Amino acid sequence: MSWGLGESHSIFEEWVLTLKQRDFFWLPPHRRSLALGLLCWAAAGAPLWGQQTPAAPIPALPAPRAGYSFPAKETFTYAVDWRVFPAATAVLHLEADGEREKLTATADTTGAINLLFHVSDKFQSTFDRDKGCTSEFDKQTVEGRRQITSALKLDYAQGKSTLDEKNLTTGLTKHLEAGIPGCLTDLLTGVFYASSQPMEVGKSFAIPVADPQKTVVITMKVEGREELKLPAGTFKTVRVEPTADAGVVKNRGQIWIWYTDDERHLPVQMRARSFWGTITFRLVSLENK
Repeated sequence: MSWGLGESHSIFEEWVLTLKQRDFFWLPPHRRSLALGLLCWAAAGAPLWGQQTPAAPIPALPAPRAGYSFPAKETFTYAVDWRVFPAATAVLHLEADGEREKLTATADTTGAINLLFHVSDKFQSTFDRDKGCTSEFDKQTVEGRRQITSALKLDYAQGKSTLDEKNLTTGLTKHLEAGIPGCLTDLLTGVFYASSQPMEVGKSFAIPVADPQKTVVITMKVEGREELKLPAGTFKTVRVEPTADAGVVKNRGQIWIWYTDDERHLPVQMRARSFWGTITFRLVSLENK
């Protein structure tokens, strides 16, 4: 799960392309380098290269609802399946650090998929606990022989974002700067930041997401209620579909996130469906550690 120099792909799509078994080895090299996340943020963590003039003003990041607090310490473990095949394990950890919250995530291929092509990725986001503004989003990805590190920093005082990326295999580097309109989240944090918002069936809310070159607005549509039986237990949930007019969410099939239908709005399942099949994240365990 990575973003490459000059590439633009959905995190879920990157996972699937990485995990396509026999077909994978016939892909051209630049497609082999694709890879989640996560979760996303659904709908998820790849960059959205290429500047565009927004058709409408960027909305402000909505503040967390009254009485909501991000977890002081919590760990989510997900089993990741591609179609009917176990593919990976993803672990996400939230922890308070003073006025900030740190979100770390790891994703590692498992079983036969790991033998075909090893993927081990790490992500870290830091954001303001009161306002939700992301200050930094870092990635370290290992996919076969390919290794990339990157850091996206958001400087609200100067109104700009800075991306520094290095391919450890080739030595190529990239430095990008762009203006930002105000408080933003990132694709990884967005999955969990949505938990801080009211979720009423039939209504939507918008989240502006940071990118090295532009800001993309993700609309979270609250579609309905479902009861899910998962490895971690049975949950009453609300199903949310992220959509966008640009970026990684547009034209990437359909993506859904299921949040618990309570005050916590925990993301217990995520799914992406497209021409390459379906990939699903199911909660295996939730621990206060």
